[in-house]
Amino acid sequence: MELNHASLHHFAMRHIVDAGYAPSISEIAAAFTVSDDEVIRRLRALEEYHGVVLHAASSEIWVMHPFSNAPTNFWITSKNGGWWGNCAWCSLGVAALLDEDVSITTTLGAESKQIVIEIKEGKLLNENLYIHFPIPMAKAWDNVPFTCSTMLLFDSEKAIDDWCHRHNMKRGDVQAIQNIWAFSKVWYGNHLKPNWVKWTAAEAKAIFERFGLTHPIWDIPATQSRF
Repeated sequence: MELNHASLHHFAMRHIVDAGYAPSISEIAAAFTVSDDEVIRRLRALEEYHGVVLHAASSEIWVMHPFSNAPTNFWITSKNGGWWGNCAWCSLGVAALLDEDVSITTTLGAESKQIVIEIKEGKLLNENLYIHFPIPMAKAWDNVPFTCSTMLLFDSEKAIDDWCHRHNMKRGDVQAIQNIWAFSKVWYGNHLKPNWVKWTAAEAKAIFERFGLTHPIWDIPATQSRF
């Protein structure tokens, strides 16, 4: 099997879904019959392509959207396993990717009130929840783990305003969870396919607009670079 962006991404994603965690460099090397150094080179190239986020010191997989390989504020479970999601958007993306009944356990605003989001037979059972997006998408990849850590759930827009004041965070865009659920199913629809290709910025912008994500937070140049 040739080692390239698509095959590496598919192998790692499939491993995360099946095992609950990302494969190590040595496991990838054994699967593709290449050296650890070659895997590291390919992983770093995939990171430049915005297909993965690596630990700086080790080059092991840290984030492969929508999954996190480190603890987060979002824990997703189904009858087949459990996974960490990077953020509210990613956690809905995990549910879309798995295409099975899931529960997402998190806390409002990453503070003390715990909630559980239920998705059954493809339907989101929770209503009256909102997702806050405070970081401009044009800057999202400057520090992906931080960007993801701020995409949180709230039970009212006032709670978002209060949270922003409490944590000195500028208010960004606010979206109903139902819209981001529908959006996530399209955004992550190809992520488990063997021929996966990362969205271009132009493609990403078109998907944003399709779901009414037109707040300045979502504004990115419509280029052929990878979002």
